Amino acid sequence: MLPALLLSACTTTAAGTGAETEAARPRYPATDIPAEAETVPVGTGDADAADDPAIWRNAANPAASLLLGTDKKAGLYVYGLDGTVRDFSPAGALNNTDLREVRLADGSTRILVGASDRTDRTEPRIALFSLDGATGKLTVLGSDSFLKPGHAPAEAYGFCMGAPLAAGELARAYVVLKDGTVAESRLVENGGRIVPQHLRDVKFATQSEGCVVDDVWKTLYVAEEDVGIWKVPLSGAALTAQPFAKVGAADGLVDDVEGLAIARKANGHTWLVASSQGDNAYALFDAETGKPAGRFRVEGGAIGGTSDTDGIEVVLGDFGPAFPEGVFMAQDGNNAPKAQNFKLLSWRSIRTAMGIR
Repeated sequence: MLPALLLSACTTTAAGTGAETEAARPRYPATDIPAEAETVPVGTGDADAADDPAIWRNAANPAASLLLGTDKKAGLYVYGLDGTVRDFSPAGALNNTDLREVRLADGSTRILVGASDRTDRTEPRIALFSLDGATGKLTVLGSDSFLKPGHAPAEAYGFCMGAPLAAGELARAYVVLKDGTVAESRLVENGGRIVPQHLRDVKFATQSEGCVVDDVWKTLYVAEEDVGIWKVPLSGAALTAQPFAKVGAADGLVDDVEGLAIARKANGHTWLVASSQGDNAYALFDAETGKPAGRFRVEGGAIGGTSDTDGIEVVLGDFGPAFPEGVFMAQDGNNAPKAQNFKLLSWRSIRTAMGIR
């Protein structure tokens, strides 16, 4: 259970995103934490366009790390930690994105970026890119369908990547279809290309989107928007969902439950962060015990806060003087009068404000 403070919720009116209408939702208390930086707005103005971020940490030069973010109407951005645009790939309607460093068959390494490609709303695809860590430039590797021919029309929506689970694969990719199906594929080298090969599915009853993989514990987390968060162990033969957190005061989640992110400290302790979009907040969970650990909002300061957040990401570690313990990145659904963008917080600020170790 959350502390008593969090259970004494009031009711307010919060706007959803996209085609959703305004509806009365609870607003649970949360700690306000100011944003410390923001990205340049996405190119698509006057629309729900920015969606999901990813973060690459440059271990050799942490301050030169890179941020990625989708404009789901147009393509994929690369930003520096100062929020300026380093590159943009006009790759179409890319909704969610993630990345992994992979080792190819020739022994070289590559920063592999993937995204759910919903350019064709009936044929889900995975768009793949190579990211140059030195220049910040993206190279398009292709966009491939991964379901078997003859499958029912489906729209790609959420996306996340995980470490390989078997020999001969570079990574695992998870596409959350808009009907609640999560399709798992392995990413492999084939004929000089990296391509997805579909393996298995897990199905949720209603619309889902946000997902994240805990590589250490080999667990997939999925946000079923109006229901809550599920965890799916990946080591078994079949994918079976187990409840992790529910919409409501006890777990501090207000629908829609959107982006998910894993924060792992060097000592191995793991936190799961979720976008509680319905009341413009972020819920923090101890991933090892499943217990809620508090809530925060991005509010205050000169930059402005966030609202209606879809995608989030957090990576811990040294990112230079501005972000000495890690970076939290959140889509801002209302950056008026400018187009939507992404806000950045230092993990140290979050950790200190939330009183976690």
